[in-house]
Amino acid sequence: MNLCALLLSHASGYHFHNPGLIVGVMLLIGVIPFVGYAIVGIRSLRMARMLAWLLTIASVASVERLLIDEPAGLRMVLIIVALLWAMKAVVGVESLNRKPSLPLGNWLAFVLLWFGMRPKLFMKFSNQPRTDWGTYVLRGVNRIGLGVALIAIAIFLVFEWIGKDSSVVPFWRLWVATAFLMPGLSLLMHFGLFNLLVGFWRRFSINCTPLFRAPLLSTSLTEFWGKRWNLAFSEMTAVSVFRPIKARLRNSEIGVHVATASAFLFSGLLHELAISVPVQAGFGLPLLYFLLHGIGMVAENMFDRFGIEILNRPWIGSLWTWAWVMIPIPILFHRPFLEGCVWPLIGIGVR
Repeated sequence: MNLCALLLSHASGYHFHNPGLIVGVMLLIGVIPFVGYAIVGIRSLRMARMLAWLLTIASVASVERLLIDEPAGLRMVLIIVALLWAMKAVVGVESLNRKPSLPLGNWLAFVLLWFGMRPKLFMKFSNQPRTDWGTYVLRGVNRIGLGVALIAIAIFLVFEWIGKDSSVVPFWRLWVATAFLMPGLSLLMHFGLFNLLVGFWRRFSINCTPLFRAPLLSTSLTEFWGKRWNLAFSEMTAVSVFRPIKARLRNSEIGVHVATASAFLFSGLLHELAISVPVQAGFGLPLLYFLLHGIGMVAENMFDRFGIEILNRPWIGSLWTWAWVMIPIPILFHRPFLEGCVWPLIGIGVR
């Protein structure tokens, strides 16, 4: 059996049980961008803000409840899509309210074909491509190739070394396969597909930039979360939570701390929706991961305040950052999530 056949046959954890229900849920999700566009056009900021958050809550809750008997992996994908598209409305309200609105076509391009959270980039299209668009396409193709190679190694380890029954696999062997699989998936999606989209939009003069920017070079948690890792998520959290709360508390020092804590709490809750809710287990663990990182960033601020220069040495900063990121990573990607959403992709732990 070739690799493509393996990939298709081993994704059984994502096979739906009720085709009619899945079609209905997909149609429901497909309405979200249009409802969001209507909400963004409301002149009252308070009303638009309330309706955008109601859309987000109702969309995610509806998808989760309707798909309660479907496989965890499928629930994860559709919950994430509903959440992403609904949060575009929240970001749109905060970014575009009482400003020139996007034409519907531009709005749909922003919602459906870009993972970033800056709708103003899509105000105007042009036939004059940015000169570096091809560089991002080539980079995306390269990263996709590396990702596929790592995933292929994980599949090989499962079928030639480990076997199909994860219940009898030695713990350390299972995690060796996972250590290839997770970076492979990230390279495929975060550094591959996302770079292809950057190149595509820069071909039409849209100033999209990479959402993942050499995270291995991070020398602090502040740099990791604020400048290098998943900038779409950082943008979304800043626009929808941090800035509104900070403004409401009149930009005071206490307001900044409250807004920062709220942003990390919000990040943890969103990851609960994407990781724990689909598998109906592990609740609180992703939230704990982000709370720990909030503590780590508070510690970094204290270092700066008291003139402690421990992070000024790049190698120490790197050790500090990656200790915080990697040591508690099993809390974020807990075993029920791996069994229900990740391991089915390579034919083990189907839930």
